[in-house]
Amino acid sequence: MKKIFLLMLLPIITECGPSGEKNQMSTISAIVVENTTARILETFPEALLAGRGVEQAAALWRPQDGTPGEFTEFCVANFAADTTARQMLFKKLETAFEQFFGTANQLSVALKKPVQLEGDELTEIDYIMGNYDPSSHFSDDMFGNKSAFISVLNFPNYTLAEKDSLGKDWTRLEWAYARMGDLFTSRVPAELKQEMSLALGNAENYIAEYNIMMGRLLTENGERLFPDDMVLLSHWNLRDEIKSNYAPVPNALEKQRMIFKVMEHIACQTIPECVINNPACEWAPFSNTVFREGEKILAPEEADRRYGHLLDICRAEMKLDAYYPHMPTGIIRNFEGGMEISAKEIEELFIHLISSPQVGQVAQLIQQRLDRPLEPFDIWYDGFKSRTALPEDELTAVTRKKYPNPGAFQNDMPRMLSQLGFPSAEANDIAGRIVVEGARGSGHAWGASGRWEPARLRTRIGSKGMDYKGYNIAVHEFGHNVEQTLSLYDVDHYMLNGVPNTAFTEALAFVFQKRDLGLLGYSQQIDTNTTLDIFWGCYEIMGVSLVDMYVWQWLYENPGATPALLKKAVLEKAREVWNKWYEPVLGQHDSPILAIYSHMINSPMYLPNYPMGHIIEFQLEDYFAGDMKENGRNLAGEIKRIYTQGTLVPQLWMEGAVGHRISTDPLLNAVEDIISRHMREL
Repeated sequence: MKKIFLLMLLPIITECGPSGEKNQMSTISAIVVENTTARILETFPEALLAGRGVEQAAALWRPQDGTPGEFTEFCVANFAADTTARQMLFKKLETAFEQFFGTANQLSVALKKPVQLEGDELTEIDYIMGNYDPSSHFSDDMFGNKSAFISVLNFPNYTLAEKDSLGKDWTRLEWAYARMGDLFTSRVPAELKQEMSLALGNAENYIAEYNIMMGRLLTENGERLFPDDMVLLSHWNLRDEIKSNYAPVPNALEKQRMIFKVMEHIACQTIPECVINNPACEWAPFSNTVFREGEKILAPEEADRRYGHLLDICRAEMKLDAYYPHMPTGIIRNFEGGMEISAKEIEELFIHLISSPQVGQVAQLIQQRLDRPLEPFDIWYDGFKSRTALPEDELTAVTRKKYPNPGAFQNDMPRMLSQLGFPSAEANDIAGRIVVEGARGSGHAWGASGRWEPARLRTRIGSKGMDYKGYNIAVHEFGHNVEQTLSLYDVDHYMLNGVPNTAFTEALAFVFQKRDLGLLGYSQQIDTNTTLDIFWGCYEIMGVSLVDMYVWQWLYENPGATPALLKKAVLEKAREVWNKWYEPVLGQHDSPILAIYSHMINSPMYLPNYPMGHIIEFQLEDYFAGDMKENGRNLAGEIKRIYTQGTLVPQLWMEGAVGHRISTDPLLNAVEDIISRHMREL
């Protein structure tokens, strides 16, 4: 039965891309490829990769690049056959690419500062410059001067299956060669890259300004439940406010129900447009009525603006399809290409967990703790974290005093790293490569691309200082920055910098975030509650991720969709997933709440990285609690060892990290053991 719900992605790969693309494709025939390879082998009979490199270069060669004869002469003249020549070429290319990527990243950081950081009121030119992509012409330029062809010819691309099977026997240098081969696999025109950058930038700006004025929300009796100055960004802060109300605070359940209703309106686009980021209006979300100066007013709904941004991104993505002959859909490029795990494999992992009997068992435990039937917003139950025993106001008082501004957090980072076990000099070195800045939105971590620039930690800090929510997010982003720094500055080859995909950086961010109270000076343990917290977090975000994946499948099946049709489809997918795997546990038929995540709008197909990150996080935490201690290693030392492996494929990286491939079974087995012990104790 589960197979019915698997994504059928492969049939989508045909007949994609704008019309008129055939005249832009290669004119190099198979005979020319064969003859060119033979010419190289005449001179260099040991050149085993010659055929692969010539074939891939031919697929990217266009009429404007030269005649077939010129192609052959170019390949013969530029093939580096012996080991010394190949290593020298690699080093020269690697150095040049680091200079370009690092400089382009610095320019992008500078241009986006006005829209991403706190500051003056934004004007139209800020948005225009912020949406500019400094690297949009890189591919065109490299193919134009033929540097890209030299790279492809000598460092060809390997498929995911080849990397996964052959990579276990590769040296570090051979892995670096393989990653060089990933750079030039398509020729996307600069104008299409810029169109994608514009669509993503517009969506990001839309989300960054999507604030709800909580002090202006009303019950049906006209009462206010939230502080007058509370402003929460959707969806992150709304979700976190639900979580904070599992602590013993006044009106906790009533607050959670109100926030949930606000979220439903956002997902369904029934929210009155005038209440978004606007303190002038009061809003009663249960009746969806709006008041201005005590008088009820007519307030039109936001309509389809949210889904219009998603559709713009999809249209820009589809225009790229024809330029990726081996990955001709955005779906394939994101999973097999970007994450290097197939969408089908990810979907099976997720369904295996959310359909497991352990979900119902943990839900019963939560219900016992809450002493009430579960409700849909309990998908964000936060009671397995020790901080929920502490009122958030108390924690906020501590964080505001400790971190009145970004500089205070930055100055405290060396201490935090030392507390995690990093030697003092190393803690200072890592922290010295991270800059903390106040964000307009919820915050994010922006890594460096050149080994001379810092990583950036962006977090929201109010006029009174950093509240606990902001601190918790900042510690998460700090984990990202530590990964970004270690995996750039401490990796042996620049072409191996980074991690296999963003799930792996999310995993370390979660490891840091779990220790936020300990870093504040409170007692904190990583125990069975941590396991249950990771499990329930997986259950929540896996459903959201499946909706995201199914929506993109629908988009490719309906390329002519309108924003209104897309909104209908998103809500249908959200309700289908909810009714099958969440309604039996949390109730409410046809809940649309799985469509609330802002990532769906401004970060296409990013959401699956979070549950993958949780799975990896558990395997890391399990390793930290067991094997690591048995071998006398400390947390900081293992973090450094693990996160300097570089961009191996995910499964090989995981085997190198903890000795096992990625799987939900260790987490499910651990939860089963915890539940069994709990039942025996009753």
